[in-house]
Amino acid sequence: MISIIIPTLNEEATIGNILEKCKNYGDQIIVVDGHSEDKTREIAQHLDTKVILDNKKGKGAAIRQAVSCVKGDIIVFIDADGSHDPDDIPKLVAPILKGEADHVTGSRLIGGSDELHGGFDEFFRLLGSSFITACINWRFKVRLSDSQNGFRSIRTDVINKLGLKENITTIEQEMIMKTLKNGFRMAEVPAHENRRTAGYSKIKLTRVWFRYVYTLAKYLI
Repeated sequence: MISIIIPTLNEEATIGNILEKCKNYGDQIIVVDGHSEDKTREIAQHLDTKVILDNKKGKGAAIRQAVSCVKGDIIVFIDADGSHDPDDIPKLVAPILKGEADHVTGSRLIGGSDELHGGFDEFFRLLGSSFITACINWRFKVRLSDSQNGFRSIRTDVINKLGLKENITTIEQEMIMKTLKNGFRMAEVPAHENRRTAGYSKIKLTRVWFRYVYTLAKYLI
């Protein structure tokens, strides 16, 4: 059984399409909403989707909250802004179903991205992501290319053993480091990142960059 968790914040332009596509691949879909001020929750509820409100602490806290409601054996995390393609979900869960991995990330570096190139903001974001990934590869003797993509799958029993703590998007690198530190198997598959259909990035790097560095140092050792 596959459970799909979709964090949302003001995604009324895209959430309907994402949910319709996800229904083809998930037995349970949970929208964890960051108190959207538009019609995100109404659209999700109209499509008979379980909707929970987060505790306003950030994406990481919302993910942990949603995991507690999961009924499936495998969890897929996917963003609601249209940058991730739900049709990639079978590819994302295949290594787990085959018994080859416990946690699988979708790699934008292998699959390509319409978001990570073109300007200084994208350059610094890619530079920081590559540095963090290189540190993880060095520490755990693995060969990953993308440690920051929110599009991923993981066995439910595994994520419940990781003791995740991060409240913001740093939970994604925490999840990888704790997976490896606890002896579970990581894998990655190509996943193309589309330019978001609508809306805007909720990550303000100037406000949180230090948290990425702190989290890296904290969990790398």
